[in-house]
Amino acid sequence: MKLLENRVAVISGASHPKGIGKATARLFVEHGARVALLDLEEDLAREAARDIDPDPGKVAAFGCDVAHMAHCERAVRQVAEWSSGRIDILINNAAVTQKATFQEISEADFDRIARVNLRGVFLLSRAVLPSMVKQGSGSVICISSLSAQNGGGIFGGAHYCAAKAGVLGMTRAMAKEFGPHGIRVNAIAPGLITTDFSRTGRSDASKDEAAQAWPLQRAGRPHEIAGGCLFLASDLSTYVTGTTLDINGGAYMN
Repeated sequence: MKLLENRVAVISGASHPKGIGKATARLFVEHGARVALLDLEEDLAREAARDIDPDPGKVAAFGCDVAHMAHCERAVRQVAEWSSGRIDILINNAAVTQKATFQEISEADFDRIARVNLRGVFLLSRAVLPSMVKQGSGSVICISSLSAQNGGGIFGGAHYCAAKAGVLGMTRAMAKEFGPHGIRVNAIAPGLITTDFSRTGRSDASKDEAAQAWPLQRAGRPHEIAGGCLFLASDLSTYVTGTTLDINGGAYMN
């Protein structure tokens, strides 16, 4: 059973080989969606698109710096041209992080982290939502973080925690405002995942070791976050909006 047949999805931050964005794109294509990958590194996004499916009608790639409105609007126009004007799903996945103590975080550091992780969600959503309103349907999924809920994480400082917490608040606000238009807006808060996001060079095994104190005693895999995105994007969750789906192996229980 294909859960996303004939739907068009936009996924930001989707180029990294071990990333959540690429894993989600691959799963969505398997379920019948056409997927547009957005990434700051357009060449890497194109490479990821070819790897997922060489058919440019199924997977396309566009350059986009989500921290700039003009970039978001241009990318959405390009997606609309490719998809004949339809966008059914938006995954706000683009992010950056920095491991630093509170006193080590400079003003420039704070602005950089907030610009991508929080402002980027606002700008890309703002560019996509008008087409969803016109359609009278849509699903927006914002990738937050366990760090937003427990006040810190292995890879992110206070500025990262604050930005990802802001994503949760923005998710709820969008859910309230756009629900009457048939648009659902939800968030996912991943725990420690074996991605290449942190750029620390830590092995998957070392991440599994770091997660031994949690109930499932291992780090999560990108495809497990992708599964959560599939649930929230599909008709399996038609009465779910304004919620945060915790996928963290039991590291945080709310």
